[in-house]
Amino acid sequence: MGVKLLFSQPIHHPPPPPPPRRPRLPPHCNAFHIPNIQSPSFQYPSFSIRKESLKRTSLVARAQLNFPLISPQDQWGTWAALFATGAFGIWSEKTTIGSALSGALVSTLIGLAASNLGIIASEAAAYDVVLNFLLPLAVPLLLFRADMRRVVRSTGKLLLAFLLGSVATTVATVVALFLVPMRSLGQDGWKIAAALMGRHIGGAVNYVAISKALDVSPSVVAAGLAADNVICAVYFTTLFALAAKIPAETSASTSDAEIKEESESGNKLPVLQAATALAVSFIICKSGSFFTKYFGIQGGSLPAITAIVVVLATVLPNQFAYLAPSGEAMALILMQVFFTVIGASGSIREVMSTAPSIFLFSLIQIVVHLAIILGVGKLLRFDPKLLLIASNANVGGPTTAGGMATAKGWTSLVVPGILAGIFGIAIATFLGIAFGKAVLVFM
Repeated sequence: MGVKLLFSQPIHHPPPPPPPRRPRLPPHCNAFHIPNIQSPSFQYPSFSIRKESLKRTSLVARAQLNFPLISPQDQWGTWAALFATGAFGIWSEKTTIGSALSGALVSTLIGLAASNLGIIASEAAAYDVVLNFLLPLAVPLLLFRADMRRVVRSTGKLLLAFLLGSVATTVATVVALFLVPMRSLGQDGWKIAAALMGRHIGGAVNYVAISKALDVSPSVVAAGLAADNVICAVYFTTLFALAAKIPAETSASTSDAEIKEESESGNKLPVLQAATALAVSFIICKSGSFFTKYFGIQGGSLPAITAIVVVLATVLPNQFAYLAPSGEAMALILMQVFFTVIGASGSIREVMSTAPSIFLFSLIQIVVHLAIILGVGKLLRFDPKLLLIASNANVGGPTTAGGMATAKGWTSLVVPGILAGIFGIAIATFLGIAFGKAVLVFM
């Protein structure tokens, strides 16, 4: 038996692969030719970077660039920016440009610019606190002087002129909305018309309250405020030009002592008065919120808060007048912070697109208001300075009305002008919301 050896079989190896052939060069090239940029055989080197990583990197970079400098989660930074802007707005009224624009508009424009430049966020939890708590808190603080009996007793014929101006503003709103329907704003068109109607009967706080009650978009609110402030600057210039030929009063009024006392008290901010004013304002806000929810009142709690403080200021005039100076000082600060939030919540692109129509609407509204109050007032034989102060109280509010009377030397109209403006703030929110829902919404 033979043994079969495994190694005895031949082993076949595959043939080696042929050597790689060198690529043949084009006829116009040789082995020593080095291509350059102008050469047709030149190709840029390619790098092996995945497209996914490039997209991811660009998205991260874009997100980091768009992120605001002050994060919305940075509560201290956000509140610091809001109050610093509000304080700057108040200070700006001491300058020529700031006094022409008003502190409210300065704060709004700075907030708008800061938000769109990525310095502060367009949405933050602090903004909700301002809209839902600080704004309602400012309304009672502004209306501690809203004693309706004193208004009727002290204003006299000026109150009739003021009511004529309120009717003139209402008619002017209908005329302006008919000529400039602002259909490009959609439902915000008639709403901002109602807010501007309240603005030109009472003041900026009514504009804010009506806008909030009717749920106007922040960009439209900011555009309306910016456009209307420009129109108001022209209006006040016209008003002083019309008053140029009316002389100052020769004798001091019997209310000079009262004016002096109020102005002196307005320059102080006692701690006890300030603390009490805040406490009372919080209680009024709680009561207004409770009644709004209990009775199912639409439009937010601001109308109910306004009604409560007017009733209390009328029933307890001395007690609320004692708190008024401190309340008004704190309300001014809170309102400036609110205007900063309005600006920060807006978009410059939307403001620029909506402002022209609101500008034209406000212009027509003011022109018609001034024509009606001066024309009808002349037919009713009103004193021209009464009509001018009443119109100022309508459009500008108590501060500008009292300031104009003081500047012109009409001392007997200083306190009545202030009270007429406060009366306008007390009624304008209700008039604007009611007239908007009853008439303007159908135009």
